Amino acid sequence: MNISVTLNPNPLVRYLQKPSADFTKEDIIKYMEANEIRMINFRYVAEDGRLKSLNFVASSREHLDAILSAGERVDGSSLFSFMEAGSSDLYVVPRYRTAFLNPFSEIPSIEILCSFYDHKGQALESAPENILRKAHQHFMSSTGMGMKFLGELEYYVNSERQSNFPASDQKGYHESEPFAKFEAMRKEALKLIAQCGGQIKYGHAEVGTFTAGNEAYEQHEIEFLPTEPEFAADQLLVAKWVLRMLAEKLNVEISFAPKITVGKAGSGLHFHMLVEKDGKNIMLGASGLSDVAKKVIAGILDMADALTAFGNTIPTSYLRLVPHQEAPTNICWGDRNRSALVRVPLGWTGGVEKMIFDANPGIEINPANTDSKQTVEFRAPDGSANIHLTIAGLIAAAEHGLNMPDSLDRAEKLYVNGNIFHQMPEGGLEQLPTSCYESAVRLESKRLLFENNNVFPERVITHTINKLKAFDDEKLSERLYGKNDQIRELVLQYIHCQ
Repeated sequence: MNISVTLNPNPLVRYLQKPSADFTKEDIIKYMEANEIRMINFRYVAEDGRLKSLNFVASSREHLDAILSAGERVDGSSLFSFMEAGSSDLYVVPRYRTAFLNPFSEIPSIEILCSFYDHKGQALESAPENILRKAHQHFMSSTGMGMKFLGELEYYVNSERQSNFPASDQKGYHESEPFAKFEAMRKEALKLIAQCGGQIKYGHAEVGTFTAGNEAYEQHEIEFLPTEPEFAADQLLVAKWVLRMLAEKLNVEISFAPKITVGKAGSGLHFHMLVEKDGKNIMLGASGLSDVAKKVIAGILDMADALTAFGNTIPTSYLRLVPHQEAPTNICWGDRNRSALVRVPLGWTGGVEKMIFDANPGIEINPANTDSKQTVEFRAPDGSANIHLTIAGLIAAAEHGLNMPDSLDRAEKLYVNGNIFHQMPEGGLEQLPTSCYESAVRLESKRLLFENNNVFPERVITHTINKLKAFDDEKLSERLYGKNDQIRELVLQYIHCQ
């Protein structure tokens, strides 16, 4: 018996006794027949970053086989604004490995994520999932290495102010019930996301807690395990859907918006990444980070200002990227440094792997291998991010760093030790954009780094630039300073981003 499959929370994995990566069309039909499931829903990501839905009721085995074999037609012009209505028909084709049982539907149904294809049967050049796939494929073919990613998904739960145990303002980090009112909701989300195929590291309450009038706001975070880039993006999208469905069920409001109000902690969507060769994490060298890791960091820092075009896509994104809020404002990196744009988290190195023996004296222990845990973290993105394009951009930046002749010198110059808000390095540091408009200008200046190797199509870059400039939000923070009513109006406008 395969214990890892037997203990898997995904019911399809348990029933089929195989990992989801090995799912076939016949597997899905077999599961649906055995469990008398007649409904299947196609899910796919449109321009707005949300999962769309197309519902089928299978009238026969042959009908279900046809649905899973050929996909279906959709109107691309209603999903992507840069597609012309005159030639917009697209196919959505299921990816079997993504199938999961809908945990919310009263009518039992299978959900399955899809990819877009054009009228010639070619992967749609500008589809988010295809751009990400192309980025990773090129990285692997050109470097002989691969990358893995994980996201840290932060969100606020907003509810009526009512409790015998009020939480302390901005001190909610790792708080527990009864002071954390929505711990049970978070644990239910962890369970359901795992059932839908997500690979979760942990969940916890985050620092952001505050009250305003009769409303209470409580921040939480769910962090995932490092996986292949495409899967990392898929599980974040499914997780956001699960959390929103739970919020609807519990009649509370949930928001992934970067900023709920000025002066309180914002919500980020940090991305951790690692580079592998022959299946082994190569982020560590003999004495700390490897040269490969430092080159990757240098590439990310070189493209970081333009990466905000995909990771920080609404005006309130730039109300979060301000000093003294544990959000980055300057382009630099550091160890365990939350004021840096790229942070190197603690790794299990230098003898600390012996901690478990000290904590459990006299107990015989065979500890798990922790060599593969080292990542680097990009801290700028937030819940408005186009997840696929952000990860694709980070892969392009990593490849750029590996190819830059002066990568190691740049990494050394941009390293900071300590809080940059208290001790700015000599000569200062370049700043991240302060508005969507400025982000668009930075992307425009570096668009070739994204368009290289035919990864990002020109029209996607052009559309992104035009969309960001249309916000017309230059110096927005200055214009709104002290105008709390206008700030609140802006926050509400983008409360349900992506």
